[in-house]
Amino acid sequence: MNAIEVNTVSKSYGRVKALSRVSFTVGRGEIFGLIGPDGSGKTSLFRILCTLLLPDEGTATVDGLDVVKQMKAIRRRVGYMPGSFSLYQDLTVEENLKFFATLFGTTVAEGYDNIKAIYSQIERFKDRKAGALSGGMKQKLALSCALVHKPSVLFLDEPTTGVDPVSRKEFWDMLAMLRERGITIVASTPYLDEVRRCDRVAFLSEGVVQGIDTPEVILSRFADIFNPPPPSGMAAVGEASPTPPTVIEVSHLVKAFGNFRAVDDISFSVKRGEIFGFLGANGAGKTTAMHMLTGLNQPTGGTGTVAGFDIRTQHEQIKKHIGYMSQKFSLYEDLTVAENIRLFAGIYGMKGKEIKEKTRKMLRQLKFEDHANDIVGSLPLGWKQKLAFSVAIFHEPAIVFLDEPTGGVDPATRRQFWELIYEAAGRGITVFVTTHYMDEAEYCDRISIMVDGKISAIGTPGELKQRFHQPDMDHVFTYLAREAKRGD
Repeated sequence: MNAIEVNTVSKSYGRVKALSRVSFTVGRGEIFGLIGPDGSGKTSLFRILCTLLLPDEGTATVDGLDVVKQMKAIRRRVGYMPGSFSLYQDLTVEENLKFFATLFGTTVAEGYDNIKAIYSQIERFKDRKAGALSGGMKQKLALSCALVHKPSVLFLDEPTTGVDPVSRKEFWDMLAMLRERGITIVASTPYLDEVRRCDRVAFLSEGVVQGIDTPEVILSRFADIFNPPPPSGMAAVGEASPTPPTVIEVSHLVKAFGNFRAVDDISFSVKRGEIFGFLGANGAGKTTAMHMLTGLNQPTGGTGTVAGFDIRTQHEQIKKHIGYMSQKFSLYEDLTVAENIRLFAGIYGMKGKEIKEKTRKMLRQLKFEDHANDIVGSLPLGWKQKLAFSVAIFHEPAIVFLDEPTGGVDPATRRQFWELIYEAAGRGITVFVTTHYMDEAEYCDRISIMVDGKISAIGTPGELKQRFHQPDMDHVFTYLAREAKRGD
């Protein structure tokens, strides 16, 4: 008997058809991937299989149990890591685990053998709040919480979004271990290296299953979607003026929290119009450094200038001359597209006539003309991120800071996003970007890689690959990140 059977399942939200007659089966002990672009229906399918949503049509069973008629029995047998929420940030590691054990009518002691291999890696941090954990540690805790009641089927909705490549590899090694124990796993992911670790995958697009096969067959059959050509602007990388002015200058910068140096004596400079990749594993100090450069935090030691302004004394002036796109917040979800544009343009001090003219131009460029009055919360993730970037550079800043701007976005949408980045760099806007997608690292003019609060390497992608004798940036990153000594 199959672990999961889905037969002609459909689901609509008003006029939007999220799923249309979806059918597939998952064998026991299989790692099965659900892949597809933003808005393809993956999350709706997860929620139906976890009995959190009722299908409009069709039937589905999990462990031989009907998702509508036997939902309570299913909930005792499945583990679920949703894409948006799975941990209570204000509870400690131990409190989160105890809470989830209680939800399923068990205890941590009863389920400990089931999670020991994973939980033992973070158990020494049991008194730390979940919100203070690195991305890799949050993954391990969330997976432990989902496994504490000994489920037979595990559902993972993009569990590694925003997590560095080394931690992602470790996570999928854990999934392989769980499969060896007979647990069936259904996972969605935008990362192609993770897609390849599945036994089979179903490709969803616009709520319809376009194909089910091994990863290599599906990735080859739909190569235009999963492996689009590099952004056209790549041809222009390195062709800027040979001596452009410096817009970011950092010397011996330090940020300490007590005895802990999150940023430990870093120095670098960035030129006008340069696309500068700022890479590092979770907890390496990237976001802390970024907060100092954007005027959100003050350094403990060292000096720095951004757009000609001192980061110690002129942070308010810095904020007026930069754009910033955070991975956690960039737009107001309950406002329309047009309202978000007007709000941020007003904050940047732009005038009504200029806002009106530039809004028309921006909506046309993004092909959003028919969506100006759509509520932002209703847009697919990829659309939101393209809009957030366009809003961040709406006032033509000297520099735009992008903190993991394409997290969780499918390859085709990421390529479109990078076209926008190249267009902005071509206008002289400096792009300072963090990313966990190593193919995007290849798109940068230069790259810095942080390890343990220090810059371990800096140079062009070609220089770094040659220096460390590695075939691509993924191998360069993994080689350096695995030298980290300080714990999470």
